[in-house]
Amino acid sequence: MKQVYTFGNYLKNKFGCKVYKVGINISGFTCPNIDGTVAKGGCTFCENDSFSASTGETRELKGFHLNLNSKTNPNLDKQLQQLETQFNAISKRQRQEYGAQKFLVYFQSFTNTYAPFETLKALYDKALSFNDVVGLSVGTRSDSITEETLEYLAHLNKEKEIWVEFGIQSVYDKTLEKINRGHDSQNVKEWILKSKEKGLHVCGHLIFGLPDESKEMMLETAKQAYEWGIDSVKYHPLYVVKKTALANDFIKGKFAPISEEDYLDVLVKAIKIKPDNISVQRVTAGIDDDSLLAPDWCRDKNRQIKKINMALKPFNLKY
Repeated sequence: MKQVYTFGNYLKNKFGCKVYKVGINISGFTCPNIDGTVAKGGCTFCENDSFSASTGETRELKGFHLNLNSKTNPNLDKQLQQLETQFNAISKRQRQEYGAQKFLVYFQSFTNTYAPFETLKALYDKALSFNDVVGLSVGTRSDSITEETLEYLAHLNKEKEIWVEFGIQSVYDKTLEKINRGHDSQNVKEWILKSKEKGLHVCGHLIFGLPDESKEMMLETAKQAYEWGIDSVKYHPLYVVKKTALANDFIKGKFAPISEEDYLDVLVKAIKIKPDNISVQRVTAGIDDDSLLAPDWCRDKNRQIKKINMALKPFNLKY
């Protein structure tokens, strides 16, 4: 059996030890299709309140939001403290439970380049100053990153491991309009290519099961993302949570989530056509609480991984 090339494999090969991503949520970060810059309400599947800056380690700074045009940041010191508190707590847990030795600080929630450059620089520099941190992974949108920020990340990449994670979701503009994405596919392609030209590592997020997409369309998104030169990929099924526009469509019968069988079929095909150098960071997603409306198969991640491995086995692959 050939193991699918995972991000964990990549990090272990590069650093010679267990490297874990430490997911960080910083207050004040939002999104341009939530704050009205490009759209309102966020993507149709996004439950905005779930993207809280609180991880149980820090309190969210209520009513505080930054964007690319913010002139001042009165809460930078509090943001830096949130960063340190969360990193210390989560990395300690990862050391104890998983034997983690080195870390990538993952700026995870919302759009983590959507703030004034000086704020971003302070946060990135602080994260890289922590013990045993080998680099950063910055989750963002292609319409929310500036040339200045990209240049600085490229500068940091000379000494550290720097990743930029872009939400691609789909290469079909009709789909992006339906989910209220706020930008087109060409915008994502442009900024992925720019990031690669500057030597940065890029992870692309793909969603299978978006409204009205066929399996052929989902696979075409994967093919094009690979062709753009991404270094790593996250595959997600689209699931429906309460308090979202997608939930309204689901309740009205206007949207049916992807079946487990179809998801497995597309996922296996996407993995089979994936170039060997592209690592895989995620093969599924879901949530096991009462906020999940559908599909029910997204509740149990362990069960999903077993099903995925069963689907991969006939092709002599395992995850």
